[in-house]
Amino acid sequence: MAKTTTLNIRIDPETKSGAEKLFSQFGLTVTDAVNMFLHKSLMVGGFPFELRQPRYNAETEAAMQEARDIISGQIHAKVYHSVEEMNADLDAEDDGEQVYEC
Repeated sequence: MAKTTTLNIRIDPETKSGAEKLFSQFGLTVTDAVNMFLHKSLMVGGFPFELRQPRYNAETEAAMQEARDIISGQIHAKVYHSVEEMNADLDAEDDGEQVYEC
């Protein structure tokens, strides 16, 4: 029988419960899954998956791209000369009216 050692980790109860339910569907325990993760990490010489920054939803991504395009000068931002002018434009957009820039 192989020698083993104990690894104690702290994790919130909700995550533990969810992991137990998920891994049990594969006939595994959380211990089995952690062992698989560690063995695979050693095999590949790092994390066994790609690490990336969280992605944003499509609307947020589009807004961020629009901001980049404005900064780079690829598109021109609307310019308002008063708060009233801006509010009128926003109200017109809410009413479904077409707003034209001069």
